[in-house]
Amino acid sequence: MTSLSAFSKFTSTLQEDGALMPVLFIGHGTPMNGIEDNEFSQKWKSLAKEIPTPKAVLVVSAHWLSKGTRITAMDFPKTIHDFGGFPQELFDVQYKAPGDPALAKETASLFTSTDVELDHDWGLDHGAWTVVRHMYPEASIPVLQLSIDYTKGPQYHYDLAKELTQLRRKGVLIMGSGNMVHNLRMVAWDRLDDKEYGYDWAIQMNDTFKDLISKGHHDKLIHYEKLGKEALLSIPTPEHYWPLLYTLGLKGNQDDVSFFNDKIVGGSLTMTSVKIG
Repeated sequence: MTSLSAFSKFTSTLQEDGALMPVLFIGHGTPMNGIEDNEFSQKWKSLAKEIPTPKAVLVVSAHWLSKGTRITAMDFPKTIHDFGGFPQELFDVQYKAPGDPALAKETASLFTSTDVELDHDWGLDHGAWTVVRHMYPEASIPVLQLSIDYTKGPQYHYDLAKELTQLRRKGVLIMGSGNMVHNLRMVAWDRLDDKEYGYDWAIQMNDTFKDLISKGHHDKLIHYEKLGKEALLSIPTPEHYWPLLYTLGLKGNQDDVSFFNDKIVGGSLTMTSVKIG
């Protein structure tokens, strides 16, 4: 195990008063939210002013799936444009936030249930930078990403997140980035501008998710496939849902829960986001 000296230096200026950084689940939606000034991006900007300024940001994005778990450990992560068919303006974005190799090493050492590989090839995918660039436009705060092991199930991801709790005490903002309801195959493309339009099953499932999150019924959220056909329509594949489980796994007994950007896009996608703490 690496020395704790680097991590101690990282946290030396923090007050050990027991305060925890909030944890976020962000419904990130289309990559265009990364450059548009809309109700979603405006909330990301205001949210950054409402919470304490983090020492670093750790993102669990739906768009980095790997065999095993990895964490970015380079000095300057590249901006990944992992999409196609969008305006050149979006591809021109370079979010030049630094990384933090020392924090990456120490974060990897926190995990006891699995080995975490230090990664020097990935960077910041659009699940990360499209949100974080609105929150911290000066790109002065280190940003790291933690990958999602696609070979594991929901319970594993929920439990793994708990091993990151110490980071909340050290001023690190942990953020899951995905979408609770995410069925691209059923998007009503002609209704994208109508934020009130949603399929009945999507509205019902979004309400169910919020109710279960508010009541702390995490076991039902982990085993979402038992929530009926509406859940299976809402989560045809799990990668955009898994980041929510990382957020929920970090909830403490005293943490408040609130929701924001609670809107449906195209009938079958929800931007509903969660703030814990």
